[in-house]
Amino acid sequence: MNTKQFNNRILKHADRTYRLAKSILCDENAALDAVQDLNLKLWEKRNELDKIENITGFVLRSMRNLCLDKLRQKHIENELPDDLEYNESDPYSKLEKKDMASQATVLINRLPELQRTVIRMRDVEGFELNEIAEITLLTENAVRVNLSRARQKIREQLLAN
Repeated sequence: MNTKQFNNRILKHADRTYRLAKSILCDENAALDAVQDLNLKLWEKRNELDKIENITGFVLRSMRNLCLDKLRQKHIENELPDDLEYNESDPYSKLEKKDMASQATVLINRLPELQRTVIRMRDVEGFELNEIAEITLLTENAVRVNLSRARQKIREQLLAN
């Protein structure tokens, strides 16, 4: 694979890989680093990439795996950004929503890895179920089940508090 083919087949996914990395890592700089790391790894293996039929799925799955490896290595604690803005003018409502969002983030971080990944990809990043299934190597039904279980756990814990 030459440079032009690499640009056309791999680098065209840079925006999607960045959004995926950001949804998993919850950090813009870490996501940018992950995109660069992945592009470098793929460039080093560019001669083997011609054999892959579904290059989009391969690139996104590779990004997911890279991000999960980074999370395992660094045990990154995800926090909500301080600059969250809400459209309400009531400061109490703003504070209440920010606290609820912060609590939801903590609860999402406590979910099992697969459920955490699926709920972030669907509810935060907006991936379709078939895209999530392709990236995670699950069936669409398994994605639905994990998403439902993750949402149910969060709902139960939010209502219990």
